[in-house]
Amino acid sequence: MTTTFRGFATLSFFAADHDAAKRWYAELFGVEPYFERPGYAEFRIGDHQDEIGIVDSRYAPHDTTTAPAGAFMYWHVDDLEGTLRRLTSMGATPLQPVTERGHGFVTAAVTDPFGNVVGVMHNPHYLEVVAGIAGA
Repeated sequence: MTTTFRGFATLSFFAADHDAAKRWYAELFGVEPYFERPGYAEFRIGDHQDEIGIVDSRYAPHDTTTAPAGAFMYWHVDDLEGTLRRLTSMGATPLQPVTERGHGFVTAAVTDPFGNVVGVMHNPHYLEVVAGIAGA
């Protein structure tokens, strides 16, 4: 089975003060979030409109009060379940279960054997961007 990591999909930063973090990143990026819901704000940044999510730390899959919150970088994969099976067969430990995020976005994460977080997701926006580049 071949697993294809197709590209950066969404980078998630966690913050206990979600509103302050959202304002801080809006100022940093020079744009307001294009998508918001309680506890989540998403920006599209750069030439490929990469997604940066600011997430209320209540939703973090780990305790962000005892260690740096870090970031989850999600790779778009076409076969989420198959990719998770391959990762765990290679010694990765489940960290975040398959989670429906709405509008076709589905995420999951594992910890590799070395303690690093590997996020994977199905991301319709990523597919739209790739289709647009191919058609240009």
